[in-house]
Amino acid sequence: MNEEMINEVLDKLKKGEISEYYVSKDNFLSFRSVLVKRPDFKHFRGIAQRGGDVIYCYLEAPRS
Repeated sequence: MNEEMINEVLDKLKKGEISEYYVSKDNFLSFRSVLVKRPDFKHFRGIAQRGGDVIYCYLEAPRS
């Protein structure tokens, strides 16, 4: 995954076009490195899965 693709996915989550996005263990580090640079970083929640995969969703209220 490249940075442009990751930002497209994050924008779709933010707009509500998709409710969640599954990130495999292999793509996690590149996905997270783009995510933490965003000003709305705290609105995204990652739910860890077995094996190192993560499901991301967007929250209206930022997490603490």
